[in-house]
Amino acid sequence: MRFPTTILAAGLLAAFPSYAQMMMDVPAAVQVPAGQMAAMTWTGTGMLTYECRAKADNAAMFEWAFAGPDAKLADAKSMAPMGKYYAGPTWETNDGAKISGKQVAVAPAASGNIPFQLVKAEGGTGALKDVTYIQRVNTKGGVAPPMPCDASSRGAKTTVPYSADYVFYKAG
Repeated sequence: MRFPTTILAAGLLAAFPSYAQMMMDVPAAVQVPAGQMAAMTWTGTGMLTYECRAKADNAAMFEWAFAGPDAKLADAKSMAPMGKYYAGPTWETNDGAKISGKQVAVAPAASGNIPFQLVKAEGGTGALKDVTYIQRVNTKGGVAPPMPCDASSRGAKTTVPYSADYVFYKAG
């Protein structure tokens, strides 16, 4: 018995999920809303900066507070350079397209890794103009440093290496 090619192709697609679908095993808190389709996945590799600051709810105590990222972005499959990621949060392509956003949710990742994150995109330009959400997954490292942070080190900054995959979604 012969199966039409379209039925066979549909069966293979169902049996072998796409790269983006395989990565979607993340907590419910950072799942994108229904109707969104993964458009691209970039790997960010770089440094996260932390600053020793007084705690917001107790000025007599100190903590390492997140101050911002500085990472290079590459296509997750080919590792071709795509752009950079920096404070905002902002993702910028090598040709100048940009998108920023606002964090809407986080969920814990494995110990020693920064949390998963969901960002609602705002104000994209160029190739990023139709992006609706950015999801941070597959995080490695990046947590606040274990060294002491106290009044004597107030204002000190330190960087911590990290990597993560950023999945960019568009309305489907």
